[in-house]
Order: sequence, then C-alpha cells, then structure tokens
Amino acid sequence: MFFRKKAEQNEEPQPRPEAAPSPLELLRARAGEAQLPHEVMEAVAGELDKLEKTDAAIAEYSVGINYIELLLSLPWNVSSQCKLDLARAQSVLDTRHYGLAQVKQRILEFLAAKTLCSKATQTILVVDDEEIARTNLMHVLGREGYSCHGAANGAEALEVMARDEIDLVVTDLKMEQMDGIELLEQINRIAPEIPVIMVTGFATVSSAVDALKKGAAHYLGKPVNLDELRRTVKDVLEKKLFVQMGRGPILCFTGPPGTGKTSVGKAIAEALQRQFIRLSLAGLRDEAELRGHRRTYVGALPGRIILELKRVGVNNPVFMLDEIDKIGQDFRGDPASALLEVLDPEQNVHFTDHYVELPFDLSRIMFIATANDLSKLPGPLLDRMECIEFTGYTEREKLHIARQFILPRQLKVAGLSRSAVKLTDEALSRVINDYTRESGLRGLERQVADVCRKIAMLCLKSPGRQDKQTLLDAPAVTKLLGPRRFRREAAEADPQPGIATGMVWAETGGEIISVEAALMPGSGTLLLTGSLGEVLRESAQTALSFLRSKAGDFGISEYFFRNADVHIHFPSGAIPKDGPSAGITIFAALLSLLTGRAARRDVALTGEMTLTGRILPVSGIREKVLAAKRAGVQLVLLPEANQEEVEALEVDVVEGIRLQLVAQAGEIIEPLFARPTFILAS
Repeated sequence: MFFRKKAEQNEEPQPRPEAAPSPLELLRARAGEAQLPHEVMEAVAGELDKLEKTDAAIAEYSVGINYIELLLSLPWNVSSQCKLDLARAQSVLDTRHYGLAQVKQRILEFLAAKTLCSKATQTILVVDDEEIARTNLMHVLGREGYSCHGAANGAEALEVMARDEIDLVVTDLKMEQMDGIELLEQINRIAPEIPVIMVTGFATVSSAVDALKKGAAHYLGKPVNLDELRRTVKDVLEKKLFVQMGRGPILCFTGPPGTGKTSVGKAIAEALQRQFIRLSLAGLRDEAELRGHRRTYVGALPGRIILELKRVGVNNPVFMLDEIDKIGQDFRGDPASALLEVLDPEQNVHFTDHYVELPFDLSRIMFIATANDLSKLPGPLLDRMECIEFTGYTEREKLHIARQFILPRQLKVAGLSRSAVKLTDEALSRVINDYTRESGLRGLERQVADVCRKIAMLCLKSPGRQDKQTLLDAPAVTKLLGPRRFRREAAEADPQPGIATGMVWAETGGEIISVEAALMPGSGTLLLTGSLGEVLRESAQTALSFLRSKAGDFGISEYFFRNADVHIHFPSGAIPKDGPSAGITIFAALLSLLTGRAARRDVALTGEMTLTGRILPVSGIREKVLAAKRAGVQLVLLPEANQEEVEALEVDVVEGIRLQLVAQAGEIIEPLFARPTFILAS
C-alpha cells in the first residue's frame, strides 16, 4: 500500500483535454473569416452578444442561431466569374434552339452591349493639392491603361466631373477650398455611383472610419504603396463594372406555351457561364413567399428569392421568374406588387427581406420573366420589363425540331437507339397536322413519345425486331396513333350563308373561329351568345349599325331589322372571348346572312371595324397567319394598316397561303364571295 501511494506521487499530472468550442464561438469565428458588409457584420455581432446572455433552452436561442447561420451563408460578396464571349453565346443559342431568329438577335444585342461595356477604357480623376504627388499618381495609373484627369482641390474636381465622364475618384484628405471629406459628400449627393478612394498622409483610425462611414470605397495612407494602389484601384473598378454589367433591362419572354421561353433562359445562363435559378410563380398568392416572414412569427422563413440565392451561393445568377402572369391575389397580399421592388434596377440594390431585415443587393442578378398573357400583368410591373415575343413555329420549323431534337430525345427515353426508328417527312407532317393543333411543341413531343413507346412495345413482343430499323410512313403513324384528332375545318367545311371564318389571338397562340349569324322574326333585338366580353359585344353592335346605315349599298332592305331579331353566335360558348379583332368577321357573317350568299370558308378575316367601315390594325399577325395555315385556309384578309408586319413575315410563314390587305369593309366582298354583286358606294 505504501509503495502504491509513492508511485502515484511520482507520476506526472496528465494535461486536461481542451473543451470543445461552443456554437457561439464557432459562429463568431466564421463571422470573423467571412468578408461581410459592415452593416451585416454589426448585425451578426449584436445577435451573438444577445445570445450569450440568453438561455440555450428557450426557443429564441435556436431562432437566433438560425438567423446568424443564414446571414453567414448568404453570398453577400460572392460572384461567379462570367465571361462574355459573343461567339460562344451565339453558338450555344443556335445549338440549343432552332428558329427564334428575332429572339436570338435581341439577346445577342443585349450581350454585345455588355461586352463593349466591359472593354471600355475607364477614367480616373486624381485630386491632390501637391502637384508632384498628383502627377506621380496619374503617371502610375496611366501606365495601367486608365485615362487620368487631375485636379488641385475639390472645387476643381467637381468642375472636371461636370465636364467629363469619371469612373473613379482618388482624392487627398487635406486640401484648400474643399477637402476630401467635403468632396466625398458632394459626390455622394450628385453621383453616388462613382466610388471614391481616400489617400492622406494623416492617416488615423478615426479619419479612416469617418471616411468609410460617409461612403468611401477604400482608404490608403501616405506614402502610397504603389502595388497596393494598383490592386485597390483594380478591385474597386472591377466591382463597379460588375455592378454596371449586371444592371440592365428586365427581359420578359412572352408567347404561347411550348415555344421555348424557359429553355432559352437556361441557354442564356449557359452562354454567360452563370448559375441558373427558375422560380415558378404560378398560383403564388402570399406575398411572404417572396419577401419572407418576420422572425417574430413561429416557423418564420426567408423569402424564396433569398433562399434560392443561398442555395446557389452566388449573387449574380440568371434568375427566371416563370409564369409571372399567373400570380394570384387575395387577402394575404399582392405578390405582383411585391415584385416591383425586385425588378426595378433603381430599387433592388437595397432589397429587404422581412426575415433577413438587412438590404441585399439584387442588382447583379439578370432577371428574366416569362408570361403567356401580358394583359394580366399590372401596368407598373409591365412598365419595368422589356418584352420579347416568342411566336409560334411554322410546319417546316416543327419538322426540323422534331427530327433534330424531339425524336432523338424520345428514342432515348423509350430505350431505343437512334437507328432503331426512322420517320419520313410525310409521317412527321401527319403527326403535326392531324394530331396536334398548337403554336408550341409540347403536343408534338407527346405524340412522338407515344410513337416511340409503341415501337418499344413491339420490339419487346418481337425480340428479333430490335436489330432491324423500323421505317414509319404516314399510314403507319395513323395505325399507331389511331384516328386523327384535328381536321382542317376551314378547308373541309361546306360554305353556308351566315357563317364566316375569323382569326383571333389567344393565350395559346393564334386560333381560327367561326362566327354564325341567324335571322328570325322578332322586334329588332340583337342577341349575342358565346361567352363574349364587352369589346366583342360593341364590335357586333358596330357591324350591325354599319350594315343598317349602308343597307341600300349592299342591296339589303333598310327595314330588315324592324320585324326581325339578329342572333350572332361564337361557338365554344364555355370559353370566354374578348378582344378588338373580330369586327370585320362579324360584318362578313351578317352580310352573308342578309344577302343569302355563302361566304368562302377557306377565306379568313381579322380586323376591327369602325362605324364608317374603316378597318383598324390588329396585333398577332404572325400567329393568326400560322393558325390559318393549320386550318387549311387559302386566303387571309388583313388590315392595310398592318402592311409593315405583313412584309416582315418570313417565307416559311407565308408559303402556301395568299395574303390580301384591305382598308374598307367593302373591299372584303369580292374575295369573300364567289361572284360578288354588291359594291359599297364611295
């Protein structure tokens, strides 16, 4: 026992294991390593100080921890280095998409402007009352490729800034007439986008803090370290240029579904070598989904914009706001109005999420919105965006896209090799014309996928067939897909008095409609059916009044409306219809009814008519012409005021169809009826 105690006394004491750092210590260390903006660092430090005095068992402790972790994980100063290579961007767009020439041209113009902005020579204004110091700084910066101007004091500097474009100001602190601090305040007032670097021989901590608080981009002491000066100037100008390149018009892709709006956004992100974020706004009703919730609420979360930026880890992605026209609105707020701050380049520099409660700079993000119907967007929101229209595809374009993109993709999905199935051009045309009726490509892709699945089923039933190529012609496609789903109603319908064919533009693209008119005994009442809006009702009343006022010119009894009722009907009554483009079609149906002559069904009309018979211009000419071609129309009558749009149509659009421009209602009579006998008196 004695020897055991002696041995224990001779043993050296073992060092105690160091205690593991607490969560607050780890967060404080992370905050010290992170390059956070000044106001964010103050918020993190204040929250950490508050948590140190808070019991870890209460709920507010975990809320504070989550808040600090969110602030530390946001990309306040983290940006992806994107390269603006115009040739590469054009190659990416051409490889990913066929057609869309105008859309690609507009995007390339946008990128070209950004490329020139990045290559422009930047101008620096050096302000110092010592001529030798000023000359030396201008010489050093001039050798770096910058254009330099000099000024002896703040007053001269303001005169130079009023005369020339300045990108950066490097100024001394102590000067006569106007010192550096006064100059900094004046610049922040008249041109806050111009960064200022303070240089002084009286460098102190208090003067540096005062200059940075008043908006200086950086602070250097004299004698100036030239390497540090070059590095600082380069960093400040690159940051300013980066912000300028990020700003620009908010693009809004509008057009029918399935025309490639979302995929073009992805191609832009790939061309710019940026991260891509897609946020669907369809059905969004709660404003807090975008702005976040206050932290005082249980289960509060940041908005989806902040969460997506946290996920990608950079502050300059390509951010697509998909289906922006399908945002809802109820008692929980108006999300569309909440987007005003997000999409305004003058406001999104200081976007504030309700959960974060600190301004986050969204100006470096390239926002792209997509919409099918711009009429559903609020005016102030639409005013902040530049709309790029995605039109429908012609049959030739659909053939090329189906063969180059859709068929190989669906063969791979069905487990078939590219050489396993070959569709002839006639087979693809049969699929396009008889089984789809759309401006986009989604229906075509579904039908091609159906064909590939049926071929895969046949290959499993006949194992030896997998090694042979299956050639599908038009009859084989009909056998696989069954009876055709769409018919060329304009070409196949029989002409009847009182029926005219019109063209309209809807959310899904161009459509063909029939306007039917009937005359019955009555007391002079105009009946309108077909779920019509106020604009269409007024168009019908205008067409009827014009006919009554010119009844003698058309060989119609001027008393036809006294003892009769006129009923005008738009088929598909469950579908709401409205818009200023069906007036001339209503007039044609009424004229056909009252004269007893059947209008040609392969002649389609569009245009709004005034009370004097003048035909007004309409929109959506390309979509309407494509719809007429799909329906088998041979002749399209368009307003003469749309001549420029007609002349700009591509050859593929007008191929196989004849277009005729008309300015007055009487001009439609000759092409609309086989043997015109009524001419409007001038």
